[in-house]
Amino acid sequence: MSAESNPVEYINHHLTNLCIGQCESMGFWSLKLDTLFISLGLAALLVYASYRVGRNLNLSEPSGMQNVLEAVVEFVDQQVKDIFPGRNPLIGPLAITIFLWVILMNAMDLIPVDLLPKLAEVMGIHSLKVVPTTELDTTFALALTVFALIVYYNIKIKGPFGYLKQFLFHPFGKYLVPVNIVMTTIEEVAKPVSLGLRLFGNMFAGELIFLLIALLSLAGFGAAWLPQIMLDTLWAIFHILVITLQAFIFMLLTIVYLGMAHTEEEH
Repeated sequence: MSAESNPVEYINHHLTNLCIGQCESMGFWSLKLDTLFISLGLAALLVYASYRVGRNLNLSEPSGMQNVLEAVVEFVDQQVKDIFPGRNPLIGPLAITIFLWVILMNAMDLIPVDLLPKLAEVMGIHSLKVVPTTELDTTFALALTVFALIVYYNIKIKGPFGYLKQFLFHPFGKYLVPVNIVMTTIEEVAKPVSLGLRLFGNMFAGELIFLLIALLSLAGFGAAWLPQIMLDTLWAIFHILVITLQAFIFMLLTIVYLGMAHTEEEH
């Protein structure tokens, strides 16, 4: 696909999934193979690296990877201690898994935009969307999994009637039950929606900017490779902050929401 001849087709090509099923209409029975395999491959890489470091722990002479993972574990553990009330053995591992997995998926955005699609074309694959978190399916899958845990712990800690009371009598008391139901439902639905859309929006915007930089280079600057390198480098440095910040926010809100689910009403 030539950026010089058709910039719109160039961008659409990079934002088209490798898909089977109802791909034209993006119906329910469509499977986005690139998103699936890249996200699961990164998860497997994370598991393998953690397994290798765990097997070769050395307290006297820690390796570089061990130092990095120890710093991440201590950082996440401190966030959980500061925010989460009480103790739940699931929250820490869940938080660190979300943090590292989302960072890895976001970091795919730092790979040159044409590199993996070109390699895929050599292998006969004509569509490849590289960054899983620029796909709503990925971000909402993560958000809805967290939301399922929120509902589960609300019912477990407060009991079914206690969770129902939250809809009936919060925030305006027993005299405005219909209003309470509407307001609390909106509040609950906003949790997964905000988690999913925030991550998707920021990563999708970052991907578009990388594509626009590539277009400027190919269609505008031509052989002037220095401006492209400068633009790519500056945006990549800034985008590293975005990548890390979005993973941190997703993790932090997960801890906050699950902490709220573990809090019982005093009255």
